[in-house]
Amino acid sequence: MQGVAAPWLVLQLTHSGVALGIDTGLQFLPILLFGAWGGLIADRFDNRRVLVFAQLAFAVPAFALWILDATGVVQVWMVYVLSFVSGCVTAVDMPTRQSFYLEMVGPDDLTNAMSLTTATFTGMRMIGPVIGGILIGTVGTAPVFLINGISYLAVVAALLVMRVAELHPRERVARAAGQIREGIRYTWRERDLRLPMLTMAVVFLFSFNFAVLIPLFAVRDLSGDSTTMGWLWAFWGIGSLSGALYMASRATRPNPRRLALLAIAVGAASIALAAAPSEGAAWALLAVIGFSGIAFAITGNSTLQLTSAPEFRGRVMALYTLIFLGSTPIGSFLAGLVGQYLDARTGFVAGGVVAVAAGACALVALARRAGAGVAAVTGPAAALADDGTLE
Repeated sequence: MQGVAAPWLVLQLTHSGVALGIDTGLQFLPILLFGAWGGLIADRFDNRRVLVFAQLAFAVPAFALWILDATGVVQVWMVYVLSFVSGCVTAVDMPTRQSFYLEMVGPDDLTNAMSLTTATFTGMRMIGPVIGGILIGTVGTAPVFLINGISYLAVVAALLVMRVAELHPRERVARAAGQIREGIRYTWRERDLRLPMLTMAVVFLFSFNFAVLIPLFAVRDLSGDSTTMGWLWAFWGIGSLSGALYMASRATRPNPRRLALLAIAVGAASIALAAAPSEGAAWALLAVIGFSGIAFAITGNSTLQLTSAPEFRGRVMALYTLIFLGSTPIGSFLAGLVGQYLDARTGFVAGGVVAVAAGACALVALARRAGAGVAAVTGPAAALADDGTLE
């Protein structure tokens, strides 16, 4: 619901796509600046306790935005500041939460559990945006922020009643110098981590700017209102829920090839959305984008968690958070510029082309790696056969 209310409030205050891009960027700028330290916190401290404090901290800017909006004193710079504060909390919450998945269920059920968690989250996008759009049209944006603030208290309660003895704890990393650099070097050195990271970095930066492009697409390209935007988000949520449930049903482990194919799917659907002739067609294509996009994110996330060593998992997931959310300040600003001075359709085309190219390059790299592996195995054997020693 707040995902609809906050962009709508910024558009009401400024009527500017650039301002919308700036606000979205400020939500994720702290991840770009401090995300690596968030991963170190996840590796050093009890994840459940960190998450309790993070949820309480999330509630503060939500309640503050409710008060400012309800009293009519809100200005766009205030929204910017609160978005930045929320981003600071996210810089710690995101890698901690990602690392906590494995502690809750263990490695065998990680992909399925992550998919079900994502299904819960994205499934609410079928309901939340519609309710948010209706509330904005009837009582304004302020009540949405109040509801969001209260919701964090429910998460705190859920964390506190967990049975700690049933978790799968990992050894905490002792304090030492250079641990952030060590995590970066480890991720770059392991090629099974490096290729997925690079693919996701490109796609998340240029092709996942939906928070900016969908509101602009609803208002300017479709000449709609807050309800139009709510329905667009709802169908994106329907696709995301379907994609998450599909991933939960898969017994196979995630892999870089699937990640590359899903990047191509996201890009192709985005290009098609730019040519959507009607709102109904846009609904269908956003469902496809939601399906392939959430499957892409789940595949990348679980691939990194299952591939990384336990003592580096928090820092690896901090780098994932950095490219997933930390790239948003740059990507959202670029998307805001394109949406403001060209149109949202152009933004979808540009992002789609980049996603297709990134997926294709990843497939080429994987094919070359496979070819090199075959050559390394068969080369000596062939030479021995020619020499007659194996005949």
